[in-house]
Amino acid sequence: GVTALTLPDGEFSEWQRLYLFSRSDTIYGGSNEIQRNIIAERLLGLPRK
Repeated sequence: GVTALTLPDGEFSEWQRLYLFSRSDTIYGGSNEIQRNIIAERLLGLPRK
């Protein structure tokens, strides 16, 4: 199971963490950009890009 891939203390190594969370980081980055655009357009009244 997944516990065979963890370090003795049950944590992932830095490389494992980078691999496992790389996809979610890209999704988060896109969501963050969308939120910035919404704030710029709706709250600040800036034009769309």
